[in-house]
Amino acid sequence: MPETTQARPLTRAWTSAEPLVSVRGLKKWFPVSSGVLQRTVAHVRAVDGVDLDIKKGETLGLVGESGCGKSTLGRTIIRMLEPTAGQVLFKGEDLSRLSGGAMRRMRREMAMIFQDPFASLDPRQTVGDIVGEPLDIHHLARGRQRQERVQELLRIVGMNPNFTNRYPHEFSGGQRQRIGIARALAVEPTFIVCDEPISALDVSIQAQIINLLDNLQSKFDLTYLFIAHDLSVVKHISNRVAVMYLGKIMEIAPGGQLYRRPRHPYTGSLLSAIPIPDPLIERARERVILEGDVGSPVNPPSGCRFRTRCPRARPHCAEEEPPLEGFGADHLAACFYPLD
Repeated sequence: MPETTQARPLTRAWTSAEPLVSVRGLKKWFPVSSGVLQRTVAHVRAVDGVDLDIKKGETLGLVGESGCGKSTLGRTIIRMLEPTAGQVLFKGEDLSRLSGGAMRRMRREMAMIFQDPFASLDPRQTVGDIVGEPLDIHHLARGRQRQERVQELLRIVGMNPNFTNRYPHEFSGGQRQRIGIARALAVEPTFIVCDEPISALDVSIQAQIINLLDNLQSKFDLTYLFIAHDLSVVKHISNRVAVMYLGKIMEIAPGGQLYRRPRHPYTGSLLSAIPIPDPLIERARERVILEGDVGSPVNPPSGCRFRTRCPRARPHCAEEEPPLEGFGADHLAACFYPLD
């Protein structure tokens, strides 16, 4: 498709009172091929009909077990992966309708921090080249100005600005993740997808990175989608939390409300697995042990995706998919038989 030379105008003006990101019916299916001719025989439904809003300036935590589709959802929202179906509105603009130069300009508003700082940095590039690459792609700075901008970004994330000529293998995991954060900030984005940015780091370093992200959000008015599999980590950084299971959103609520009174059985089981540092409370509370394995995203269970492992499941759960319904202010859960 030919590259457009002018930005495509918005269909209507976006206001900050509206969600910065709106996702409607988003799907991302990966084909499964078989045979000599590699015909598509099935699809992996990694993301299978997701609706959610992300407000400007907030952090939306996205949690769930490994393989539930969290990272795929994050990548599809910013069009690192092309969606199979559905719509993503960013500042009121439908990203699926943008192409060429228009999408490239919109990408300046979005960035991503990757999970593995050892794999996400090119070992053949210097730190200066890694952090400065977005500046080159978007033609934002050259020569001396580029060098000063790279050094400024390193200072912002707590790195020595004189490290621009060093290579990734010379740094620890926490330092590499700081370099990745500097790269994400290079184009001054509005929205950043943080794809499990601390899961590959030592516990002693995790708090430092979380505090850094929190400080950067306050300083630059950033909006985060913070992906993690640990609810205890998400609790400290998120304004709202979305719980995902097998390609679907099971529950969305403000952080404190979700932790105090979860309504979906899956959320309740995840919370029951978080250790409590009081031995008396820990011994007294009831653990929810899920039976069975996570269903296959190639052939997911009918009705509610969680019903095959849910202790509250009834025959009706297999017949119809529960919609996300309200359980108070800004609290949604997809369950016919919610927790009390």
